[in-house]
Amino acid sequence: MKAFIKDIELYISSFFISITVIIVIVNVLLRYLFAIGVPWAVEMATICFIWSIFVGASSCYKKKMHIGIDLVTRTMPPKVEKAIGVLVNLIMLVLTGSLFYLSIVLTYNAVGKPTNVMGISSAYVNSSLIVGFGMMTIHTIGFLIEDYKMYFKKNFTNGLDSK
Repeated sequence: MKAFIKDIELYISSFFISITVIIVIVNVLLRYLFAIGVPWAVEMATICFIWSIFVGASSCYKKKMHIGIDLVTRTMPPKVEKAIGVLVNLIMLVLTGSLFYLSIVLTYNAVGKPTNVMGISSAYVNSSLIVGFGMMTIHTIGFLIEDYKMYFKKNFTNGLDSK
């Protein structure tokens, strides 16, 4: 159960992308084999795809799978590389925190706006932004805590070794 909770974002994203693929395939088969289509299929597939994108982006960010500045930092001394890593995490905290806040505002403003075909509140779609950017913000805080622990643990250990 612990492993499931640890990778919950991956499972949620996989669920939504699977639903997207199933809906699209079924709708295509219905159109070409029986000349009928499900009117809400495109909208539902789009909503599921949006959820898979933002939750999946958070899962990738958690595992540090996004493109970074490794090419630049690997050519620098280790201390500079660590400092740039902390700086990047601080910038990401501001960025993801801002996007998290803006996604809350966007979702709040979308509460009364229905989607075109299914008529559900757009807030359900926009809440994927809250989940994605909220989790990214939490992961960034975790990265900064790791950086802090690593820096002070190393300095504390070096201080003891020098005596």
